[in-house]
Amino acid sequence: MRVSQTDIADLLIFEPKVLSDERGFFFESYNRRQFFNLTGRDIEFVQDNRSQSVKNVLRGLHYQIQHPQGKLVCVVQGAVFDVAVDVRRSSPTFGRHFTLELSAENKRALWVPEGFAHGFLVLSDTAELHYKTTDYWAPEFERSIIWNDPVIDIQWPIQGDPIISTKDQKAEPWARAEYFV
Repeated sequence: MRVSQTDIADLLIFEPKVLSDERGFFFESYNRRQFFNLTGRDIEFVQDNRSQSVKNVLRGLHYQIQHPQGKLVCVVQGAVFDVAVDVRRSSPTFGRHFTLELSAENKRALWVPEGFAHGFLVLSDTAELHYKTTDYWAPEFERSIIWNDPVIDIQWPIQGDPIISTKDQKAEPWARAEYFV
């Protein structure tokens, strides 16, 4: 497993060592001891989630203001444009975002720690994401920042209009969002 730092503190890209031959491939997608050795954090994941969406579905930007969730996100089928936004007011990168293509082909995983809003846009005909979380889903504490807020200025690679849930259409602009201390 190889880890790469991003330009935002604590946000990390994991690239597994893939063993391939004529039969297919094998790789370790998560190893608690290795995660600790690479990050210095002994994380206990409490929930695994899977999400399947069609092309041009845009989900996010989601986070939980209480019971914040760290997420280890990967794509098991298809490809997405993945986004993390730093909503930690005390962070030197507060308000900055990071984008990365995650796909079944590149097998990367993105570690999105607590204090970040997360979202993605499906690039392929369909995509299936798998992500591990450090806390349980608590809908009463879930918050959303509008995906196209001009202050954050994410350059989404959208072809046509994105498909967005009613909940995400009602998301808050950056200026009215709740932030972490």
